[in-house]
Amino acid sequence: MTSTLIACIEAQAARLTEAGVSFGHGTSNAFDEAAWLALWRLSLPLNSLDEHAEQDLTPTQLAEIETLVGERIATRKPAAYLTREAWLQGVPFYVDERAIVPRSFIAELIADASIDPWLSDQTKRVLDLCTGNGSLAVLAAMAWPEVEVDAIDLSPDALAVARINVDKHGLQDRIRLLQGDGLAPANGEYDLILCNPPYVNSGSMAKLPAEYLAEPELALAGGADGMDFVRQLLAAAPKHLSAQGVLVLEIGNEREFFEAAFPQLEVAWMEASAGDDQVLLVTKDSLNT
Repeated sequence: MTSTLIACIEAQAARLTEAGVSFGHGTSNAFDEAAWLALWRLSLPLNSLDEHAEQDLTPTQLAEIETLVGERIATRKPAAYLTREAWLQGVPFYVDERAIVPRSFIAELIADASIDPWLSDQTKRVLDLCTGNGSLAVLAAMAWPEVEVDAIDLSPDALAVARINVDKHGLQDRIRLLQGDGLAPANGEYDLILCNPPYVNSGSMAKLPAEYLAEPELALAGGADGMDFVRQLLAAAPKHLSAQGVLVLEIGNEREFFEAAFPQLEVAWMEASAGDDQVLLVTKDSLNT
């Protein structure tokens, strides 16, 4: 039996749909997920589907793709854990089960320069708090070549993955990895703090699909209202921000809980692909008010 790549992908997408797998770790639908797995299995660039769509596959290639998609269905692990690779703003990152699959909307704001108006030529130090696999730290170092970046995580396992990515992108001289709880390991003041913290409220945690439960719970669960870590962060942040420093914070779908927890806090909501209620920016001055 022969099949073209596009026919194979369509067939595997149907399998994923029928199995009821959940998406959100790099793709949003069955076709894109099937294309990702098939192209990766064939060692083809992920952006090369149009070029290779009508390519005939051998029975061995077909079997390998079917097996990989079968593993995706059986384990319910995110595809990134099977391929050991995730992409954020076109940049490849290594990832495995020790760290959350990178998908922060803050990456968009770094790439499209939305944060830049809040920075200046005095911006020298950046902190990526809850760095996970180190992706935001790497993207920040790439976007702002003059800055030094600290990256903090509570999990030594996650930091081991971050080390792989810092080394992969040759940024050992500009990114320093620090282990500890919240801002405890922070060194001095920063001009910009980026943070994609655990913010999922307990009600939502109880309803998460298996794909999300395959990730470290430490990186997701934010307590009853999702704001446990955020409360500690906003209390401690002022002493770790320079005079003109800003904090960029992702809170996902928890805006209602955030505003209930901090009703008087003046923030700027940032526009991302998922809307203007996922990521906020707050200045040191506002935090001190």
